[in-house]
Amino acid sequence: MARNIQPIAKRCKALGISPAELGYAKKTTKRNPKGQVRRKQSEYGRQLNEKQKVKFVYGVLERQFKGYYEMAERRQGKTGENLLSILESRLDNVVYRLGFAMTRPEARQLVSHGHITVNGRKVNIPSFLVKPGMVITLKDSSKNLEKIKANVEGSSYRATPKWLEYDANNMVAKVVAAPAREDIDLPVEEHLIVELYSK
Repeated sequence: MARNIQPIAKRCKALGISPAELGYAKKTTKRNPKGQVRRKQSEYGRQLNEKQKVKFVYGVLERQFKGYYEMAERRQGKTGENLLSILESRLDNVVYRLGFAMTRPEARQLVSHGHITVNGRKVNIPSFLVKPGMVITLKDSSKNLEKIKANVEGSSYRATPKWLEYDANNMVAKVVAAPAREDIDLPVEEHLIVELYSK
């Protein structure tokens, strides 16, 4: 399986986002301190940067991202907002949002290793798209894992999105609605991605 193995702090600096957006609170880089002084970016450069930012944050590669864009285009409403809603509905992202994992790559690993169930059935596909009415929880045997307990405690400061209903005592969440644009805190101009693919 293809993976992006570029250093997190370096990639965040290049894309102009904080590592905290990805759950990495302690990562920083001191390389090239004057690197912020850059030439004016072209319109194409801005569009490409926004696309790369969203791909990097959600851990999606180009082919899959284009598939999500085409899916968003077929839905009613604004294509850019539909795209972010689809990405936010990925199971690995939901696991991250619930605080079972500190980062999305860690959430992807939890899903891949079979720790997560959807509607009572084990799902080990990180890209699985959740829909309203679905119930997401940890397997009973996984709820007692020290790593997961530490993650839940360590991410307690993170607010659960409005589109998820979460019972912290039982570690059970229900999807109550599709993610809306105001529920997604990612600092991105999604209309630039639509412009890029519309060329």
